[in-house]
Amino acid sequence: MKFTNGFWRIRDGVQVAYATEARDVRVESKRFTAYASVQKVTRRGDTLNAPLLTVDCFSPAEGVIGVRVTHHAGKRRPGPDFALAAEPGGAGEVRRDGAVTELTSGPLTVRLDRAAPWSLTFHDADGRELTRAGRKGTAFATTDDGAHHVLTQLALGVGEQVYGLGERFTPFVKNGQVVDIWQADGGTSSEQAYKNIPFYLSSRGYGVFVNHPGAVSFEVGSEAVGQVQFSVEDQTLEYYVVAGPTPKDVLTRYTALTGRPALPPAWSFGLWLTTSFTTDYDEQTVTSFVDGMAERGIPLSVFHFDCFWMREYQWCDFEWDPEVFPDPEGMLARLKAKGLKVSAWINPYIAQKSPLFEEAAALGHLVRRPDGDVWQWDLWQAGMGLVDFTSPDARAWFQSKLKPLLDQGVDCFKTDFGERIPTDVVWHDGSDPERMHNYYTHLYNQTVFELLEKERGQGEAVLFARSATAGGQQYPVHWGGDCWSSFEAMSESLRGGLSLSLSGFGFWSHDIGGFEGTPDPAVFKRWLAFGLLSSHSRLHGSSSYRVPWAFGEEAVDVARRFTLLKHRLMPYLYGASVEAHRTGVPVMRPMVLEFPHDPACRPLDRQYMLGADLLVAPVFSEDGEVEVYLPEGTWTHLLSGERVTGPAWRTERHGYDSLPLYVREGAVLPLATDDQRPDGDWLDDPVLLVHPPAAATYTRQVAVPDLTGAPAAVFHVRREGDLLRVTAEGTDRPFTVRVAGRASAGGTGEVTVPLH
Repeated sequence: MKFTNGFWRIRDGVQVAYATEARDVRVESKRFTAYASVQKVTRRGDTLNAPLLTVDCFSPAEGVIGVRVTHHAGKRRPGPDFALAAEPGGAGEVRRDGAVTELTSGPLTVRLDRAAPWSLTFHDADGRELTRAGRKGTAFATTDDGAHHVLTQLALGVGEQVYGLGERFTPFVKNGQVVDIWQADGGTSSEQAYKNIPFYLSSRGYGVFVNHPGAVSFEVGSEAVGQVQFSVEDQTLEYYVVAGPTPKDVLTRYTALTGRPALPPAWSFGLWLTTSFTTDYDEQTVTSFVDGMAERGIPLSVFHFDCFWMREYQWCDFEWDPEVFPDPEGMLARLKAKGLKVSAWINPYIAQKSPLFEEAAALGHLVRRPDGDVWQWDLWQAGMGLVDFTSPDARAWFQSKLKPLLDQGVDCFKTDFGERIPTDVVWHDGSDPERMHNYYTHLYNQTVFELLEKERGQGEAVLFARSATAGGQQYPVHWGGDCWSSFEAMSESLRGGLSLSLSGFGFWSHDIGGFEGTPDPAVFKRWLAFGLLSSHSRLHGSSSYRVPWAFGEEAVDVARRFTLLKHRLMPYLYGASVEAHRTGVPVMRPMVLEFPHDPACRPLDRQYMLGADLLVAPVFSEDGEVEVYLPEGTWTHLLSGERVTGPAWRTERHGYDSLPLYVREGAVLPLATDDQRPDGDWLDDPVLLVHPPAAATYTRQVAVPDLTGAPAAVFHVRREGDLLRVTAEGTDRPFTVRVAGRASAGGTGEVTVPLH
């Protein structure tokens, strides 16, 4: 929200009170509280009839400093609140030297000088100023309609760039944008977002998380061009500055605070195929799709049943349409016999025609209006109500309706929707409706994920979720929502995914070919390569099927080629997934995350790193022309073997069976021999593809995980003169070492390969 009219004036109908000076500072061992007047106090009378802001500074964890700005502290706080992992008793240490008070937590310090005009400055371990809440940086504002806002402005340095704030499809660098953190079902072609995360990451090596689950308004250099402003309609605003120095360090600290992603099962990384949405399908249709993929040599891992597995007007009753699927148990068993996992679509809405509507209403499991009536509307499903996940009994009830599906053979759920949450309602636990609007999706996905973990076991739970808020990364996987079937939509989808990855989400997917409309064969084939070089890969559409042969025989070849390639890459990809699970560093990484000191990487949003060592640049054109930037070092094209020295911009032209796919210098890629499935035996004669640098000394260690994420074997790679020596630890099985563009050798225990 904007409060000013240009630089000098306040907007009509708005009154703003800015912190001016610290009148008192109370110090404890690990925190301090400052009391800031909103006008200069020159005499005792100035302390009367004037507000005083309370500013608490504390550290919940090493490298994280929280600031809580409060005007009136007596406001009731009904929740919900983000669940944050804080150290017992807090972290950090406070020092006071004369007028200066500092709180230091790890490499981060916040400094307040009572002798100077109001300012909170944040410094890194070297004393470099990262940002500051300066002259207009701490304030509250009231409007003529009675609203009360608390706002903060944090300074932007020269050339500083801002990223994240959820899965946003607007420009990747957020400078100059107005971003409203408010869940909406707006597709991928607007400023609205399904996944709104009040966290941004700065190119200067820090992040900022606003600890407010409701509406947060960000002005990223869009009101005051040298400031990031964020505000909430409340009496209190709490934010956390998260230290780096690298973007990876920021994400590691941020996800330690808000939650790390679970490790998805390896089978979920294979190719998913769906019925699409409004198409006609029955078991015969499904079988023809599954058998058609097998006949064409395209391995399929998951089959997904979209909405119309249930009867029309009855979403959700969680029962198969008996006319279309008269034998669901038998059908699922037949799919299982083909080696497939099964996914089913659900949403948190109960249509009035569903037999469950009356049951849920009678039990009090549906959200109600203030007058006690069940909240209903006709958008999406006729007369639908909304399951009240703030009620433990409602959550258990919802899970009880899903469990029979798991017993039938369903393995996972697509948790669609969760964004259209009303604010004119009363929640079971008394939650604030405005704060619950964004937070609802967290309870929804958590409810389903916890059931899957209970019934299938830890490490076997996976969702295909559309909406999320901060902390939602704990329940992967998320996909990019409803996009058009065009090159433009393909690029905006990638932009959204890269923004989400810089918001703490480790896993992300999208609809290959686009959702709305039917893609041109060129769009579909280019999207196949992008989709199969993403964290998770799903063929899905709206009113048309997405089986590859519907787009020509070349599309079949492209689907086969990149599915087999992804399976071969699984030891490497699962290793990157384990890293995401343990550290919060995502599988799909914007270039700025892996190369933060290369200025050319900071705005790049049409290419990414897949794990630490693979550079992917999807092709967004029919003719195959694509621009790609290669940072410093020697890069080897994984498919052609071409070697290129960076830093360099290149314009390349690729057929549908290729794209810029480069391996980083120094990388060791563990490759599986079995290309028929994503969850095979990765230690069955694996290949270690080594890309040694020209340096005379070189060492690298790479782990091949097992299906639980634990290291099944560790390979130690070192250069000794003109020899490359690889030693295996934890396995006595054969393996092959291949030096890119040179020789290869195989054996057990230890393998030596000549470099010349």
